[in-house]
Amino acid sequence: MSWQAFVDTSLVGTGNIAKGAILSLAGDSAWATSTDLTIQPAEMKVIADIVSKNADAEAKAYAEGLYIAGQRFVLTRVDEGDLYARAGREGVAIAASKQAIVVGIHSETTQAGNATLVVTALADHLKKTGY
Repeated sequence: MSWQAFVDTSLVGTGNIAKGAILSLAGDSAWATSTDLTIQPAEMKVIADIVSKNADAEAKAYAEGLYIAGQRFVLTRVDEGDLYARAGREGVAIAASKQAIVVGIHSETTQAGNATLVVTALADHLKKTGY
């Protein structure tokens, strides 16, 4: 399956994710994204830093917010490299595999827990397949 197919089917196709992306673990490239989601290079780097347990990046995101596609999210949880943030009733779940970072933004009508399960399930699948 292609990276784009993972975004289209395993994330957005579930109905629990409105927009999704798969980034490199280094935060230097997007492997696939929803057509209406553009994550800037600086935003990717911050996400990668937090996922790699950079305490300074995490503290800054808690204090100033986490930006994804120019939208500010309030960081609410970081747990073993997985993170969750909110912007009003919308939210973003992010989980890392061995080589990739899965990003899933959910709409205000989706329960955060459902979105988080979708994102972590894809990250777990990628881990099991070596990514």
